[in-house]
This record gives sequence, C-alpha cells and structure tokens, in this order.
Amino acid sequence: MKKVYDRIVDIRGNLISVEAKKIKLGALANVHCANGRTIFASVLSIDGEKVILQAFEAPRGVSTGDRVSFLTTRIEATCGESLLGRRLSGSGSPIDDGPEVLGEKIGIGQPSFNPVKRIIPHQMVHTNIPMIDVFNCLVKSQKIPIFSVAGEPYNALLMRIANQTDADIVIIGGMGLRYDDYQAFIDNAEKSGSMEKSVMFVHKATDPAVECLLVPDMALACAEKFATQNKDVLVLLTDMTAFADSIKEIMITMDQIPSNRGYPGSLYSDLASRYEKAVDIDGGGSITIISVTTMPGGDVTHPIPDNTGYITEGQFYLHDGRIDPFGSLSRLKQQVIGKITREDHGDVANAQIRLYAESKKAKERESMGFRLSQWDAKLLNFSRLFEERMMNLEVNIPLVEALDLGWKTLARCFQPHEIGIKQDLVNKYWPT
Repeated sequence: MKKVYDRIVDIRGNLISVEAKKIKLGALANVHCANGRTIFASVLSIDGEKVILQAFEAPRGVSTGDRVSFLTTRIEATCGESLLGRRLSGSGSPIDDGPEVLGEKIGIGQPSFNPVKRIIPHQMVHTNIPMIDVFNCLVKSQKIPIFSVAGEPYNALLMRIANQTDADIVIIGGMGLRYDDYQAFIDNAEKSGSMEKSVMFVHKATDPAVECLLVPDMALACAEKFATQNKDVLVLLTDMTAFADSIKEIMITMDQIPSNRGYPGSLYSDLASRYEKAVDIDGGGSITIISVTTMPGGDVTHPIPDNTGYITEGQFYLHDGRIDPFGSLSRLKQQVIGKITREDHGDVANAQIRLYAESKKAKERESMGFRLSQWDAKLLNFSRLFEERMMNLEVNIPLVEALDLGWKTLARCFQPHEIGIKQDLVNKYWPT
C-alpha cells in the first residue's frame, strides 16, 4: 500500500525534502507533478520526520504543492541468465532498447559475504597481459585498483582484460562515462565476442549523481548472485573517482560538514563497503574486482587513492600508456607464483625487473654524456626489448609463452652467469 504525502518543504538540485512518517531508508518513491509528470526517487536520508529524496532525473516542474507516494520496496537488481549481454542504467533499467530483464529480484547494498564461508585466495585470474600475469598476478577474489590520471588508456586496458580473462562472467560498472567511452565498451564487446558473457551497468556523465552511486551496488549485487551459482565473476569499475565525486556533490547539496578536501568523513567506509564484496566462496564461485581510480593532478595522496590504498590489495600504476613495473604491486601474487604457476616464474620475473631498474641508471648516464661500458650497452638493449615485449599493452600472450619470452629476452642480451638466476633453472629453461 502506498503512503502519499503532500508536504514538500524544499527542492535543491536533485534533492527533494518532504515531511513524512515511518519511512524506511532506501525506500522508493514517486513524485507526482501537477503537469502529469512522475519522477522516480529514492530515500537518501531521514532526520526525524524530514525525509530527503534523491531524484533519478532533474526535478523540473516539481513544486511544493505536489504529492509524493512512497512504495514499500527498496531499490533492487534483477539477476538471471537473461542479464548477460545487456546494458542497464544505474537504476537497473535497460538502455539497449532490449526487452525487460527477467530474473530474481535481489537487494543491493547488502552486507559482505559471510567470512566463515570465505577461503584463502589461491587461484590465478589470467589476463594474457605480461605486466599483470608475469609481474603482478591477479588472484581470484582480489580487489585491486588501477591508479591513473585522466587521459591515460585505462578504459582500453579494462576492455583488454574483459576480452582476455578466463572468468565466467564479466560485469562492467561505468561511472561518469563520456558517450564515446560508453560506445567504445559496446563496440569492443561486440567486436571481441565477449558480449555474451558480459553485463554493463552504465552511468553517463550527463546522468543524475544518484545513478552513479547505484552502479557499483547494482554490479556487485548481481556478481554475488552469480558467484553463489559457482561462477567466477570479474567486476570492472570505472571510475571510482566519479563515484566519490558524486558522494561529495550530494553531501554538499545536503549542507553536510565536509572532511578532507571537501569529501565526507564516510569516504573510507563508502569505498570499503564496495571493495569488500570481493570473495572466494568455499564450494562456490568468486568475485574479483578491478577498479579505476583517476588521481586528480596525479596526486596519490588525494583522499580517494589514499583511502583506496588502505582497502585494496595492491595497485596497478598506469602512466605513459604503460603499467609501471615499479609502482605496481599485487600483494596476493605470492599465493600463486611458483605454486600454481611454473617453478621459474618468480625468478625470471624478478631478474627482469632488477635488470630493467639497472637500465634506468644506464639511461641516465647516457643522457648525461658519460662513456658507456659494455654492461651499460647490454642493459640499454635489454631495456628496449623489455618495453617492447613486456610493457607494451598491445602484447597478448598466455603466461607460459610470456615466461618463455622473458628467458629469450634475457638470453639475447646477457650471458647465463649475468642474470642472477639459480643454475638449475638456467640449465632447464635457458634457450638453446
């Protein structure tokens, strides 16, 4: 039964304040305008009898004399096999001109999975990207951000991962997307043939801020449902900075007291409650989360990347169109390297990173006009090959081939005794 109220006391941006009783947080509402228009909204906060609604569209034409009817349900996602291949808005409505999505209704923003049912991460998620698979393995149930700045090809990197992952289902949550970025995700999924295992929840830059807040909750609610059905789900979120900025925008409109750089004091828990959905279920599937966090001005101490770093399990640094081998880190990679991957994985990866770090010093000596030694020449040759064969994001090879390519690169530039790898591994894997 709907509860109807007509005491709208304030309208500010997309926020509508109404006096009402016995309303639940997150409940849905319809605002009935005098011109016959109906605006969909949800309960954002409650202060005594003052209820603040967040409209899902610009509340043009709403007046204080209009009526508000509250529904008995909260925002829900629809999850089922018919969801695959579909594109939906942050509120879960189809935006691909397709039919209504059929399936089970599930609540969003629910508590994280029962810790008792979680297992220690121990399986690798393959991406066929050497800078991830070889040097910073992605592990099932890991939560890891891509730290970047505006203008870097982070969306293109997410598309590559979506195309090449061995996960059963890929759920893409786009926040603050420009139309060309949104269309690029569609074109990529259709061209690569990954659409049939993909789901997209999209908030475009022109959409209301509340839909931006709903995108990760919708994506993760569906991911949890699929994971309980023994599916390995990869959730790709771009851009969590747009998500945090939407929280900030709504908070300012509500006249709340800001914290660090204008963001709310709840920013940490707002981010953590989403990232903690990552899980490897005992006897079930898994949820792995990769998110993009664009750093304003490239500042890693900005509140968004700073809070993210405390929550997640490493990071990929993306700059100059490449994943930085020094700033990137996967804290769970030791769970799989040399245990479920080939025995030489750790040694050949560490040797390449160590020699690439030395090549940076050789480049400095070269740029300063110093006379280079034969060792410097070897390092510079290795640096060129390493960037071409490993760091180029266009490289698409399985892990075993990438390890073999690492050995070939080392063999082309150095003698076996120069690379610092155990002799028994050199004897076994050195190219002949």
